[in-house]
Amino acid sequence: MKYKRILLKLSGEALMGEKQFGIDTEKLSSYANEIKNVVDLGVEVAVVIGGGNIFRGVQVEGEGLDRVQGDYMGMLATIINGMALQSALEKAEVETRLLTAIKMEQIAEPFIRRRSMRHLQKGRVVIFGGGTGNPYFTTDTAATLRAIEIEADVILKGTRVDGIYSADPEKDKSAIKYDNISFKEVYEKGLNIMDMTAFTLCNENKLPIVVFDINKKQNLLKMLQGESIGTLVNF
Repeated sequence: MKYKRILLKLSGEALMGEKQFGIDTEKLSSYANEIKNVVDLGVEVAVVIGGGNIFRGVQVEGEGLDRVQGDYMGMLATIINGMALQSALEKAEVETRLLTAIKMEQIAEPFIRRRSMRHLQKGRVVIFGGGTGNPYFTTDTAATLRAIEIEADVILKGTRVDGIYSADPEKDKSAIKYDNISFKEVYEKGLNIMDMTAFTLCNENKLPIVVFDINKKQNLLKMLQGESIGTLVNF
């Protein structure tokens, strides 16, 4: 296997499938099966999901809602998504633990670094909900922070696009895809991969990022088996 311990970052929008809002159970089941395939081969998997399919805190600031309150509402949305993914994984017979940055003992364990690492060592999928537990930080930053804390080998950012391009390939047909790119080049070209706080954290802690199409079946498995899938951001 190319990586032993991974952190998979999914956007909340990825769970919508063809819907305009909420969770598409077929899409959820598909992601659970993709994760199961790699867990069965001994890869340790942690997951962070956004909450944009339910609520986006940053969007409500201009609509009269307090930004901090909006961010906390967004954190709760990520926990709802985490619960949904946990349920789908358990249906696929994958042992799973949901850990949250905001305490809610009835539905999830509080995030404790050593506990999360122990779960991973035992072959359980660990889902991190609640972002960082603080407003003004995105789930990209939460994913990066958790990946560093659990000593993951890589962050795998699952998107709708099959890698990083020189421009938005959905808008610009002449956009060029990069198979490999350095952190320095990303800064210089002004490419938007994740928010700057998260990206800088990865750079400073020598944590590589792979951006790939999570919706193509077995992409996750093929990448971990060494195939060139998506775009690798390295040093």
